[in-house]
Amino acid sequence: MTAVSPDVDPLALERQVCFALAVTNRAVLAIYRPLLAPLGLTHPQYLVMLALWDHAKEGQEPAREAPSVKEIAALLQTDSATISPMLKRLETLGLITRPRSAVDERTTNVTLTKDGAALRRKALKVPGAVVERLGVNLRELEHLHEVLTRINTAAIAAGALDAE
Repeated sequence: MTAVSPDVDPLALERQVCFALAVTNRAVLAIYRPLLAPLGLTHPQYLVMLALWDHAKEGQEPAREAPSVKEIAALLQTDSATISPMLKRLETLGLITRPRSAVDERTTNVTLTKDGAALRRKALKVPGAVVERLGVNLRELEHLHEVLTRINTAAIAAGALDAE
């Protein structure tokens, strides 16, 4: 562990990683908001759709069953109770259906509708527009993603999400 200079206040707000992450989170989500509005999606709904579009990519095994609510919640590192209202809204919008699993009727799967699958084409513009609006080069964003993924992995390993 490196010694901190006595001139540096370890509790200074501007030195806090949690503060920088919180402010950045709000700012980046504000960038997404107007980009997602024409798609009719909120940012959390967009994350669900990304998971579903990823699952439906061409070349996937056609016999593979649609992801369950629980699987999507795990991918998004949240719980089923948090994701269920979003799924209900996406279903109301006609973007998904929530059929019971053919394998286990206690499980609810999530499938894209034709409109939900077609929305992907419009969403392809979002990542590039985000990069452009942030004014940061792609390599910097990729590096940030790598660092945040390592931090997230370490936090999970330390039990950060166990209490939720």
